[in-house]
Amino acid sequence: MTTIASVFSARALRAAVALSAVAVVSVLGAGGVASEGSPAPDQIWRSIFARPAARAVDELEAKKQALGAMLFSDTRLSRDGDRSCASCHRPESGYSDGLRQARGRDGTALKRNTPHLFNLAEGKAFYWDGREPTLESQARVPLTAENELAADWARTLADLGADLDLRAKFAAAFADGGVSEATVIAALAAYERSLVSPLTAFDRWVAGDEAALSEQESRGFRIFVGKGGCVGCHGGWRMTDDGFHDIGVDSDDPGRSAVAGGAAGIPAFKTPGLRQVSKTAPYMHNGSLATLEDVVAHYAGGHLKRPSLAPNLVRDLDLDAQERSALVAFLKTL
Repeated sequence: MTTIASVFSARALRAAVALSAVAVVSVLGAGGVASEGSPAPDQIWRSIFARPAARAVDELEAKKQALGAMLFSDTRLSRDGDRSCASCHRPESGYSDGLRQARGRDGTALKRNTPHLFNLAEGKAFYWDGREPTLESQARVPLTAENELAADWARTLADLGADLDLRAKFAAAFADGGVSEATVIAALAAYERSLVSPLTAFDRWVAGDEAALSEQESRGFRIFVGKGGCVGCHGGWRMTDDGFHDIGVDSDDPGRSAVAGGAAGIPAFKTPGLRQVSKTAPYMHNGSLATLEDVVAHYAGGHLKRPSLAPNLVRDLDLDAQERSALVAFLKTL
C-alpha cells in the first residue's frame, strides 16, 4: 500500500483527508476489525501528520540564515532605530507578539493579528489574505510600510555597510558580496524558512509512542480528526491546508475577497498552521479570540451563520464540556 504521506501535498490536503476517512472504514471493515496486513487507523493518521525529513541546507544557505537571524533583531532596519522584525514576531511568543493586533510606529493598532512564523518554507502564500506569493515579497512589506519599520533604505544600507563584521557576513553569504536591499531581504527570507516548530508530545505519538498522549489528549485527537472536522483544514504535519476560508468570524475585514484571486464577497482568511498554537494567542485574523477555549467555542456554535461559510466547516458541531476540554488539551500537545 502506498502511504498517504507519499502523496501528501498542500494542494492535495482535502483529498488526502477524505481518502484517509475512506481508508479507515475499509481497514476496519464492516465488523470493525482490521484486516490482516492492513495498517491500523492510527497508522494512517500517523502517516498524515508525520514530519518530512529535515530540509537539506548547504553551507551558503546556512550563512544566509545566520545573517538573517541577526538582521531579524536589528533595529537599524527601522527608520526610527527602535524596532525590528522581532518587535512583533517575538521568538519567546512563538514568533507572534501576544497582542490582539500589533502596534504601529504611531502607537495605534495595525489591521490584523501578528501571525506566527513557524514552518513557512512550504507555504504557498503569505499574510492573512495571501496577497504575497513569496517570503521575499512578504518581508519587503513591513520593512517599507509607513506604520511598521518604514525603512529609509539609503541610511539603513549605509549603517549596515559601515559595520565591518556584518559586511563580512554579507560577503560570505552572497556571491556579489554586497550589502543591498535585495540581500537584506534574501537573508531575512532564508532565516524565516529555517524556523521549524520544535518536536512535541504529538510528534512522539506520531512516531509510535502510545504513551506520549494522555487519555484526555487522545480523546481530543479523536475529536480533531472525527466529529470536530478540524482536520478538514488543519491536516498535514504543519496542520494547515494553505487555503483560505470563511469560518464565520465577526469582522468587517474583507480578507482575501479584496485580493487578486479571492472570491468577491467572501471574507476568507488563510488557515494558520496549528503547531505551537498554545504559545500564539490571541487567535483569528483580528485577534478576537483570546484563548483556545474561545476558539473551540467559536467552532462549536459560536461562529456567525452566513451563506459564505466554508463548506467543510461543521455547522452544527455540539461539544459538551468534557469534549471541549479534551480538544483544548490535544491542541496544547502541538
